[in-house]
Amino acid sequence: MISTESTSLKDDLYLAVNGRWLRTAVIPGDYPRVGTFPNLFFDVEKNLRNDLNDFMSGNETIQNKVILQAVKLYDMALGLRGSTVIKNDLEKINNMHNLKDLNNKLKFYFKNDFPLPLIAEVHGNMKDNSQKAFYVAGAKLILPDKSYYDADNSTGKQLLSRYSQAAKDLLIKLGYNTTFTSQTVELALRFDRRLLPIVKSPKGWADYPKIYNPISFVDFGKKSNYIDLQSMTRSLIDDEPKQIIIGEPRYFNHLNELINDDTFDEVKAWMLVSFLMKNADLIDEPSRQIISQYRNELLGINGVEKREKYACRLTTSLFSEPIGIYYGKKYFGEDAKKNVHGMVKKIINTYKKRLMKNEWLSEDTRKNAILKLDKMVVKVGYPEKIDPLYDRFIINNEETLYENVRRLRGIEVQNMFEQYHRPFDRSKWNMSGYEVNASYNPSTNDITFPAAILQRPFYDLKQTVSQNYGGIGSVIAHEISHAFDNNGANFDELGNMKNWWTQRDYKRFQSLTQKMIDQFDGISYMGRKVNGALVVNENIADVGGLACALEVAKSEPNFNCKVFFVNWALNWRIKSTKQINEMLLSVDVHSPAPLRCNIIAQDMDDLYKAFDIKKTDGMWLDKTQRLNIW
Repeated sequence: MISTESTSLKDDLYLAVNGRWLRTAVIPGDYPRVGTFPNLFFDVEKNLRNDLNDFMSGNETIQNKVILQAVKLYDMALGLRGSTVIKNDLEKINNMHNLKDLNNKLKFYFKNDFPLPLIAEVHGNMKDNSQKAFYVAGAKLILPDKSYYDADNSTGKQLLSRYSQAAKDLLIKLGYNTTFTSQTVELALRFDRRLLPIVKSPKGWADYPKIYNPISFVDFGKKSNYIDLQSMTRSLIDDEPKQIIIGEPRYFNHLNELINDDTFDEVKAWMLVSFLMKNADLIDEPSRQIISQYRNELLGINGVEKREKYACRLTTSLFSEPIGIYYGKKYFGEDAKKNVHGMVKKIINTYKKRLMKNEWLSEDTRKNAILKLDKMVVKVGYPEKIDPLYDRFIINNEETLYENVRRLRGIEVQNMFEQYHRPFDRSKWNMSGYEVNASYNPSTNDITFPAAILQRPFYDLKQTVSQNYGGIGSVIAHEISHAFDNNGANFDELGNMKNWWTQRDYKRFQSLTQKMIDQFDGISYMGRKVNGALVVNENIADVGGLACALEVAKSEPNFNCKVFFVNWALNWRIKSTKQINEMLLSVDVHSPAPLRCNIIAQDMDDLYKAFDIKKTDGMWLDKTQRLNIW
């Protein structure tokens, strides 16, 4: 565990700002974290729950037909009327007798959101986003990461035991006998173990260009002797693509080993158990309690999420865009929106100046980088219009919660496959207005700042300029910097995967990227080691973003460098369970918050002047070791 003792700003910026809070902060019983990001999420969720309750009670008038459907779903989730209708879908899996049955039902399974031992999705073509492409990948492990399956990992053993018990309890509750239950769960776990040496690691998935592995449609069909991959593809997109994009080549090179006549029973059991665990919370309250036992073990929490919170989370997940627009319009003002747009413009202009002064970029590469900034699309607050998809979301009060949710999820999947024949829409948001988050999308070259993150301590019209730039300013510049991290650097100004570097410049960039990896790699945190390669793209964005935000802030009247860095430290205030820390160290592309705070700040020369940091102080980092790619 990290110390929670308050200390000097010269020795530990993170603890000096957050130590006292860490000593007294209490992690909620039903959520694994508390801190700046989680607390804003709690506030947003509370406001949305209150609004949904007011709509339901009639205290507020519903003026939007889509929000009306969301309120109906929320009401239904609050009641959670018990039903065993899920058994009808489980039997659709259980009644398969061989791989021929599986092949015959693939279209139905895909379009109705059933778990399958391969994933198929439609997205923009990474090399030409004016076209759509058919992407495939492999099944996911039950546990978050391969490391959980290590022989000496006691957490993984406990989690698998809890998962198995929850699955058995649910099957028994639905009327299956003990023999069937035990055999089915064991076969499902056997298939999970079969996946272990083949699936891609989080580090592998963090490398975007390596997701793009095109193969001809003919060669794709040859990847399996047992699954008719070509017929599957045609049935899903009503077309025969020239090529398929394989995100996980090793998985498909081993597909015959994973799915064959001998493993069919394992595949079937894995599908059945996965489907049950994914949808158990929709059955009734006792089932929701059972599935929560595994979730609690995974996240290290004790309490079951209250029904009202569960209903709100389910509703917002399905009606994310319309609820995000509703939230943004109610809680985010036009003055704030204009002000944030002004901050973004200043930061982009400063980024251009920094690129012009960059000493290791050639003129050709520099021009392309600046062009990318010129073409970057900025999205602040919430979208202007609701996706027509939501006109198809109709809640039927004669059906159960399970039936309604399953139908909506099926519509979402169907809509995703329909995109194959639809034009590229750069105006589409990849986040909802109620999310406490921000993003850069390399495939569209856009940055998104939802309304929910644009509040204290990140941003407020009444905060000082130093606070705002240490808060949301560093977030904005961080997202812009993703355009030039080890992933974003592979995409051009239009969002297409294309080399826009000279060979010499890219080699130099790779050398600097390796230094960024080395700066974090192997650092001990919570009894484990940071994987520098897993977190490098976020660290590149952090260090470039903080440097740029700092430069803009310094140009503003009444700048206070100490206030800037204190607000930067407030961004990363967090207290988490041991279990969530363990999971995030395995799978998260972000470094642990205290390390993001301190190490990135140590890379800034202005930190040392602001707090008079000397070589004998804990925050000192020799000037030759300070990094900044951008």
